Amino acid sequence: MLNVLIVDDEINIRKTLTVFMESRNHRVKAVGSSRDALAEAELQVFDLAFVDLRLGTESGLDLVCALLNVLPRLKIVVITAYASIDTAVEAMKRGASDYLPKPFTPGQLELVTERLAVVCDMELRLASLQEDLDRLHPEAHFTSRYPVMQRALELARQVASSEAVVLLRGPSGTGKTLLARSMHNWSQRKERPFGLISCPSLSQELLESELFGHVKGSFTGAVRDNPGRVASSEGGTLFLDEIGELPLLLQAKLLRFIQDREYERIGDHQTRKADVRIIAATNMDLEGAVKERRFREDLFYRLNVIQIELPPLAGRPDDVEQLATSMLKFFARQNHKNLEGFTDAALLALRSYRWPGNVRELRNAIERAVILSKTERIGEELLAGNIVSRANPVCIGDPLTLDVIEENHIRRILASTKSLQEAAELLGIDQATLWRKRKQYRI
Repeated sequence: MLNVLIVDDEINIRKTLTVFMESRNHRVKAVGSSRDALAEAELQVFDLAFVDLRLGTESGLDLVCALLNVLPRLKIVVITAYASIDTAVEAMKRGASDYLPKPFTPGQLELVTERLAVVCDMELRLASLQEDLDRLHPEAHFTSRYPVMQRALELARQVASSEAVVLLRGPSGTGKTLLARSMHNWSQRKERPFGLISCPSLSQELLESELFGHVKGSFTGAVRDNPGRVASSEGGTLFLDEIGELPLLLQAKLLRFIQDREYERIGDHQTRKADVRIIAATNMDLEGAVKERRFREDLFYRLNVIQIELPPLAGRPDDVEQLATSMLKFFARQNHKNLEGFTDAALLALRSYRWPGNVRELRNAIERAVILSKTERIGEELLAGNIVSRANPVCIGDPLTLDVIEENHIRRILASTKSLQEAAELLGIDQATLWRKRKQYRI
């Protein structure tokens, strides 16, 4: 689906093109003058424009340049009843993508629209691929044997195709950004941009500029117009990481955008609209922040339409093993190494460690081990010392309570076995007792 702008001073042409485009499920705005066309281009992002060569006393060729100044990626088709080679060449020189003489047939319109839609799609894909290459994240594998994680992933897939605002919650490093990107890719917006803003990373003024954009000269350092992430994510998804750190002034502006899809750039009083889905994430106690008046209650309720809680890695040794194996393959390819996997000792250390930094800490540990590796398997000597030492922290005879010794022993057995039945047999208890012990120690 494209956002299409039609500029023609003949009302019948505008109606004909509008009916044709809307019948192909494109969104259409039709105007009769250059002034109205530029006003619409300032308000929203268009993918394709049909511009008449003669607009009363105005020249459509002049409008081509003006529109491209506002929307550099816009594809423009010049249409005219006064076709000539000279005007066609001049239109291309000024940046038009195609030239269509009147009267045109539905077949001609179909051909031009489909061709330029493919170009738009390729440009968006290239931009998204470049963004992925810049980040160089290993592949996200969203599977789990653990019910709490399974429920979170099932809910994420279920709501991905909706337009609802989603709030991802969980400790730092649990993969909220990766899940937000995956939800975008599972949605009908997957062909459109995925934008990301880290709320704690910028000052209030720069954060507002990054979010909503600014016009040249609106503040010191604003040497050129910035459309902002809202505009550049048109039709797609905008992910707001650590939303709890958003300043109160911006909270009010974000609330307005979520409710009305309206906003203004810094230094510009022109109200704009954008079709962008919001996904937010936080590791903060937002309810507590609301009580302390550090976070707006109305914004909290608007963000909390769908809440997905991502659990920490602690107590999920099978997930740790699966993620570690996936990351090992990724970093081995990246570093041009042929690695077969982990030694039993290294795998036991990975499964037993508590991973306070969650997926992010695991990623760093595997990347470090791959870089340092000289053999075909990753041994525990390549893991950071704290991972190995804390994987087996309890020894018989240490001044500890029986509960602490029991908990750590059960954790080690669970980490070294492939099923609860096998673990129960090694521990000399039945599975029901093991289940109660896991609940008691939150394993």
